[in-house]
Amino acid sequence: MDETYIKAKGKWVYVYRAIDKHGDTIDFMLSAARDETIATIFFDSAIGNNGLPEKVVMDKSGASFAGLINTNIRLFLAGCWWLLIDILQVRYLNNIIEQDHRLIKRLTVSMMGFKALHLAQATIAGIETAH
Repeated sequence: MDETYIKAKGKWVYVYRAIDKHGDTIDFMLSAARDETIATIFFDSAIGNNGLPEKVVMDKSGASFAGLINTNIRLFLAGCWWLLIDILQVRYLNNIIEQDHRLIKRLTVSMMGFKALHLAQATIAGIETAH
C-alpha cells in the first residue's frame, strides 16, 4: 500500500493504491486529504472488495499506519483476533508499488492535471484496468 499525488482542479490530490505481491492492482482511491480517516476508509474499501490480507507492506506514513491499526482494532473487537493483519513498515519492501506509480505519473503528467476529480478517478480506473 502506498500513496502518490496528482493534480486535479489545480490542487494536489492523493492517490491511495494497494497492489498484491505480483504487482496487480487491488484497489485505489482519490482523496484531497492524507489523514487517518481517509486511510481507514481506503483500507475498509480494499478489504471489503478483495478480502482480508495476511500482511500489508507500507512506508513509514503515520496516517496509513493509523488507518490499518483502526481496521485491526475493529477485527479484534469483533472477536476475530486470529484474523489480525501483520503490518510491515520496511522502506525497501515497498519498492514494487513505488515503481508502479511511474506508469500513472508518466501518463498523467502530460495532461497537466485534471479539470475535475471524477475525471481523474475515471482516467486512473482506465489506466489500472489496462495495466
